[in-house]
Amino acid sequence: MTYEEFNDFCRALPATTYVCQWGGAHVWKVGGKVFAIGGWEGGQAAVTFKASDVAFEVLKEQPGLRPAPYLASRGLKWIQHYASPGLSDDELRDHIRRSHSLVARGLTKAKRAELGLDPIR
Repeated sequence: MTYEEFNDFCRALPATTYVCQWGGAHVWKVGGKVFAIGGWEGGQAAVTFKASDVAFEVLKEQPGLRPAPYLASRGLKWIQHYASPGLSDDELRDHIRRSHSLVARGLTKAKRAELGLDPIR
């Protein structure tokens, strides 16, 4: 997935906002909460996303994936896709979509309703 494809995909998810922060990282949020981060690792796109407990345990040991620097060290379940073979583009899109859903589910009911996210699947 190219950087442009990453941004286009995140932009198309419901109620998302974008900010460039943390030294140029492209940060995508839903309801003001981060669900995906795009940055660069040695010239290759690095994409970070929130994962369920089970997905985190499965993904953290796969080649090209790792617990996300900084976030995972704080006990959060975030994965960074940083090298090949990693995930296919379709798999990466699925995990970003799930991250968006996980973060949206953590918003208050009022915030979800305000953003048009109810009901959450």
